[in-house]
Amino acid sequence: MPAVSKGDGMRGLAVFISDIRNCKSKEAEIKRINKELGYLFISVLVNSNTSRNPTFMGLALHCIANVGSREMAEAFAGEIPKILVAGDTMDSVKQSAALCLLRLYRTSPDLVPMGDWTSRVVHLLNDQHLGVVTAATSLITTLAQKNPDEFKTSVSLAVSRLSRIVTSASTDLQDYTYYFVPAPWLSVKLLRLLQCYPPPDPSARGRLTECLETILNKAQEPPKSKKVQHSNAKNAVLFEAISLIIHHDSEPNLLVRACNQLGQFLQHRETNLRYLALESMCTLASSEFSHEAVKTHIETVINALKTERDVSVRQRAVDLLYAMCDRSNAQQIVAEMLNYLETADYSIREEIVLKVAILAEKYAVDYTWYVDTILNLIRIAGDYVSEEVWYRVIQIVINRDDVQGYAAKTVFEALQAPACHENLVKVGGYILGEFGNLIAGDPRSSPLIQFNLLHSKFHLCSVPTRALLLSTYIKFVNLFPEIKTTIQDVLRSDSQLKNADVELQQRAVEYLRLSTIASTDILATVLEEMPPFPERESSILAKLKKKKGPNTVTDLEETKKERNSDMNGSTEATLVNASTAVCIFEQYTLTRRGLVIDTTHCKICIYCVLQSTPSPSADLLGLGAAPVTNSFPPPSSSGSLLVDVFSDTSANPASLAPGSEDNFARFVCKNNGVLFENQLLQIGLKSEFRQNLGRMFIFYGNKTSTQFLNFSPTLIFDPTVEGGAQVQQIVNIECISDFMEAPVLNIQFRYGGALQNVSVKLPITLNKFFQPTEMGSQDFFQRWKQLSSPQQEMQNIFKANHPLDTEITKAKIIGFGTALLEDVDPNPANFVGAGIIHTKSSQIGCLMRLEPNLQAQMYRLTLRTSKETVSRRLCELLSEQF
Repeated sequence: MPAVSKGDGMRGLAVFISDIRNCKSKEAEIKRINKELGYLFISVLVNSNTSRNPTFMGLALHCIANVGSREMAEAFAGEIPKILVAGDTMDSVKQSAALCLLRLYRTSPDLVPMGDWTSRVVHLLNDQHLGVVTAATSLITTLAQKNPDEFKTSVSLAVSRLSRIVTSASTDLQDYTYYFVPAPWLSVKLLRLLQCYPPPDPSARGRLTECLETILNKAQEPPKSKKVQHSNAKNAVLFEAISLIIHHDSEPNLLVRACNQLGQFLQHRETNLRYLALESMCTLASSEFSHEAVKTHIETVINALKTERDVSVRQRAVDLLYAMCDRSNAQQIVAEMLNYLETADYSIREEIVLKVAILAEKYAVDYTWYVDTILNLIRIAGDYVSEEVWYRVIQIVINRDDVQGYAAKTVFEALQAPACHENLVKVGGYILGEFGNLIAGDPRSSPLIQFNLLHSKFHLCSVPTRALLLSTYIKFVNLFPEIKTTIQDVLRSDSQLKNADVELQQRAVEYLRLSTIASTDILATVLEEMPPFPERESSILAKLKKKKGPNTVTDLEETKKERNSDMNGSTEATLVNASTAVCIFEQYTLTRRGLVIDTTHCKICIYCVLQSTPSPSADLLGLGAAPVTNSFPPPSSSGSLLVDVFSDTSANPASLAPGSEDNFARFVCKNNGVLFENQLLQIGLKSEFRQNLGRMFIFYGNKTSTQFLNFSPTLIFDPTVEGGAQVQQIVNIECISDFMEAPVLNIQFRYGGALQNVSVKLPITLNKFFQPTEMGSQDFFQRWKQLSSPQQEMQNIFKANHPLDTEITKAKIIGFGTALLEDVDPNPANFVGAGIIHTKSSQIGCLMRLEPNLQAQMYRLTLRTSKETVSRRLCELLSEQF
């Protein structure tokens, strides 16, 4: 027990005597006395001046840690930090004290007080004894995850210590060298500590980059030992370094190098290394800088899917194929996943089905391919095709006139197989009931043949499917009057009118009566073709994320691993106009209130949804939705939900936060990452754009353990956000016409009694609305000559801010939004791109030519569009990237 004053001791004695008197048996008395004696013994060892013997103190600290109870934390949590930072404490005792405090903090974090000792414990990272540094790093890492502000000074010290370890020879740290790898456990712990913070300031960043490059270089060196312990230690440091590179997501060179290094492990004979490489590459695929590098390993990953014996490795291969998928390789990846699905383990079939359905929808350029893919999916693994999947294909077919005839023909042919899965019968019944008339002109698919084909499956189906088929039959009465009598005979049969299932019986009775008494006009009205479904987010992604769990990276829309992107807390957020007209629309998830906004004079329309829990990643194929303003009633005159961004009464937005401009520039060629971070707040983004529409998820993180108070109820359900809470804001964006300035996001909250106001630019720039355009050399230069007037061209010659690297330049051009055209420019060193800016009011073609000069380390960038202001803005944005 800690040292106490005389008064405190007397009170403790009174409590002890009271406890003894309240014991109901002799055994209870003995237990209470032994407990008190144990506390007294440990207290004497810890606090007595005569017990400064390191053996005794170590014994006491080990006892406290091993018991690790809340009572131990109450008794000693205030004393152990003093031992840890005391100048006269032996190294071995410091190690024990750090690990003991770590144990108590994990058991009862609320009982370990933060105080002056926190700034002193950070300096243990500079201790000469590496055992003390190792124990202190474990403690600081755990504490920094909950209290990052208290331990922010540890970043520079950790970088310095890591640099000394990485650059040292194995003989320099003989006591801590494990099979020729210097201090591998400490290196791993330091790398994990650095993942608790954003990239360090420039002075430390350069040194950290050197460390990471050195680790990657050492991975390429021949092994110094053939023992497995050597490779394990070496790879442990390497994989943790790669995790840090992915976490920072700010060094393109390191990201590409990390990807190439992982690619070498994909064919390694060690199963664990193959698994870890696939898992890490899944995360690398979410970075714009390394996505293209990951795609170069597609054949190796496909081969692993076919030949790998370990099911867990095959599952990671599926995850990686899903993560690296984009428009250029979607059909190949979907085909390979379908092939694998036929022999896949039953435990992962449902997950593969969901992923195939998502990819087929997301990257479907030709929707006939999408229909073929889903029907093939049902054929191969019908038992694992959930309702969400076949509901979605029906929604898409109904909403797209160009695919309805093809879908009807395809499902008709598929239903002719002797054995059809019930899900195929459902899809076929629905589509033929709506669009069977589109193929009825072919004698091979006449109305009667369609009906007989469906009815041959009727008795093999479950009750819900039979109910759907009865609805199809009554639809046929409207579409094909010539078979009305045949259908009525089926409806009036005893098997229908006297069916034991009340739903089937009721449908048969009502449909028969409707077909008998209703006129042709009434039938046509009641049974008319289904109207298009309102575009909405797909529930398939939600199902996949639910199946995979909240901490698993499942697709490219995930910005980083959970530990990188998960942010606690939230803030009030209002969008403030820069020089562009911006409309803001709020939709409450719970109340579903709406508002009509006049967007006639707006250049960007932004619709916001704020949710108290993270929603599933959006299905951005639903971006072709009709404007949200049309789906809500007009606001009442009694009040308005519109955030008046031009009002003089609202809080004045703060000037842009320091460093936010640099982060904004990084987002010109990327869509995911951390937009802003200080000691209180972290703002993360993930977004996707298609033509003139986009969707952005904004994550607000409370990095402190203190509540953010006084939130405005206009955007937050609860005016208090606890530390550890999480919300995300969904922003739907529509580009009305070309614009120059990005909107500003203003965040206000109360922390520690003081009102905080942070403003950052939202990375909504004109290039986000690019649609890449492929063209040959002749077409490119013909169009180039057509855009030759001075008003249509903008050129900039500038010094390179970064080393000239071909792969990184390609990645940035693709990230900018244009198609990268190969073999178009006569000079192979030049880069050529083409794309179309989509706005609601117009489409603006754009041609780009980037000419690097390696000797002078300079670029010449030329942009030609049909509009002068667009050429100027795109030139400004792209010039800043090199």
